[in-house]
Amino acid sequence: MFNSFIFILVYPVLFLLYYLIPSRFVTARNAFLLVASYTIYFYWNAGWPLALLLVTLITHVAAIVIDGRAKTWATHNRKWLIVIGIIFAVLPLAVIKYTDFILSTITSLFSNGETHLAGLNWAIPIGLSFFTFQAVGYVVDVYKKKIPAERNLLNYSLFVSFFPSIVAGPINRATSMLPQFRENNRRFDYDKVVSGMKMVLWGLLMKVVVADRLGMYVDTVMPQYMNYSGITCFLASVAYSMQIYADFAGYSLMAIGIGKSLSFDLAENFCRPYFSISITDFWHRWHISLSTWLRDYIYIPLGGSRCSKARNYFNILVTFLVSGLWHGANWTFVLWGGIHGAAQVVEKWLGLQKSQRKGLGRLLRITVTFIVVNFAWVFFKMSSVSDAVSCIGRMFTAGGGVFYSSQLDYCFVGLAMLILKDIADEFYPSRFKFFDNRYIVVRWVSYLFVLLIIMLSGVFTQGNFIYANF
Repeated sequence: MFNSFIFILVYPVLFLLYYLIPSRFVTARNAFLLVASYTIYFYWNAGWPLALLLVTLITHVAAIVIDGRAKTWATHNRKWLIVIGIIFAVLPLAVIKYTDFILSTITSLFSNGETHLAGLNWAIPIGLSFFTFQAVGYVVDVYKKKIPAERNLLNYSLFVSFFPSIVAGPINRATSMLPQFRENNRRFDYDKVVSGMKMVLWGLLMKVVVADRLGMYVDTVMPQYMNYSGITCFLASVAYSMQIYADFAGYSLMAIGIGKSLSFDLAENFCRPYFSISITDFWHRWHISLSTWLRDYIYIPLGGSRCSKARNYFNILVTFLVSGLWHGANWTFVLWGGIHGAAQVVEKWLGLQKSQRKGLGRLLRITVTFIVVNFAWVFFKMSSVSDAVSCIGRMFTAGGGVFYSSQLDYCFVGLAMLILKDIADEFYPSRFKFFDNRYIVVRWVSYLFVLLIIMLSGVFTQGNFIYANF
């Protein structure tokens, strides 16, 4: 994990060894990165690389067969081949991640919850959903002739397993990454390395100073929401909204920064989502690599918007129900996806998704969008739909319970820095630059100040990133 001391110690060594290999030896560099990626993945769990290797081999072979350039039986059965390839590629994800969900749903329907069948949740490899979607997207792109099948197994294996993005994305596209892995002139670029390390530094502050501090408050209040006052529960929901943003965007920023330091450009994943003026706009800013993946491989194949209004609304709902189920094998995630899908249907029905307002009108729409997103996050956080509904109901309770404020004061500096930076980037993009200031003194004071805040306020015992669980 990027926020661990082990990674902080190991990465400089990996970085130096990588650049000690001359840039003209592309195969040697890629082999080194592949070994590093599998070693890091093996470090988490010795069995997980098997699932990674299985998905890699299935999709590699499927793409080559589908891309068959000779006039063989394959060219006449491409539709069946793509279906079979996707089924086998998704099979490890379906079996390992959703067995428990399916069995629990069946037993609750037919045995009144008295019987519980053990599933495979204990065996879910970290990042399984991410690298599976990435590999499936590649196979579909080959089928659509957006990219030729990659014959080089080394390059393709590295595309699927590249260590900066394997845990929680971004979900990279083969059309972007495979040409980079073939590039024979990846020389040390000082500006890219510096730019990448700035991203890592800010991402680390988002994770250990903001997300993990807020997480201590959230994990105290939300599991025991009945013991706390309504205002405390509401504050905890807002804290969770900020926590999951700082946690996931912080991870993505570090992943992109590490990739950049190795001369690779990974997909952008966040663009200040809490300044969205609609739920539609939110999904143009939140987890961008997933939302564009869902658009290209689920929404558009269903018919997209080039159909009747009713069918278009259906396509939106199905896409976001899939999004919810992708996030987790629980009805809470399905309902969370349904809320986002239904909100977008309403926006389209009222014509709000294209409306651009300024001043107070924009502020009002940002506020309303945040409230909808915030309450949807409660379903995302809680372990059951009934707990989520009860927690939201508790927020509207006037009396009773304890007002809890401990830990919030420790979050103030980091959270204020994050909010002010996002405001500056959103509304004043050409001003208030500190990491990229033209004066070297301003830049270094900024670096040292952020590093000091990380050392003084950072939490280094929280472990995984939230999205690593998906």
